[in-house]
Amino acid sequence: MTDTSPRTRAPRLALTLTAASLMVATNVFGAVTAQADDSPSVPPGTEATASAPVKVDPNDPDLKLPEGATLASPKVLDIKSVVEDQGGEERREDTNSNVTFALQAEVLFSKDSAKLSGEAKSRIAAIADEIKKQNATKVRVFGFTDNLGSSAHGDVLSRQRANAVQDVLDQELHDPNITFEVRGYGEQYPIADNSTEAGRRKNRRVEVTFPRGEG
Repeated sequence: MTDTSPRTRAPRLALTLTAASLMVATNVFGAVTAQADDSPSVPPGTEATASAPVKVDPNDPDLKLPEGATLASPKVLDIKSVVEDQGGEERREDTNSNVTFALQAEVLFSKDSAKLSGEAKSRIAAIADEIKKQNATKVRVFGFTDNLGSSAHGDVLSRQRANAVQDVLDQELHDPNITFEVRGYGEQYPIADNSTEAGRRKNRRVEVTFPRGEG
């Protein structure tokens, strides 16, 4: 004989509801997990949506410019291209307006010296060829050091090294129409972490920057 008293039926009902709730929770979490595994990683805001995009009425008056208003002038975004050799000894950066060559001090000078090596002069001559190619008439030569030693010594050494590179460029270009801006910034404007030798090596550099040609 089946017991149909309320006290007997109540636990069965509670158990049934609990099982159903677990099934729903399993289905929900299972669906989410499957979606995450099967969907490719995309930037936030570009995920696929379940609903169709909202239609836009091109004749909507709210989308039109007010009378007398004009659009802003078109602007070309500045795009930078960076090419660095495997050893990091030389880096070239190209933007819409400028070309910059960065040469590590180790390939140009001996330690704590501003005297150029023979290899350094050939590298600088290649930069001079690019300046001619771009028809540049203004060239900036900036020297930099790491943060070892005194700041004052770094300022002097970086300026001496920039002067040495400028002298070779001037000899190679031999163009009185070209003006040079030469500065030594010492340990200012590091491009890498000075707490490591690899970073300090990158910071010890001379940069040559000039405008891109119209062509």
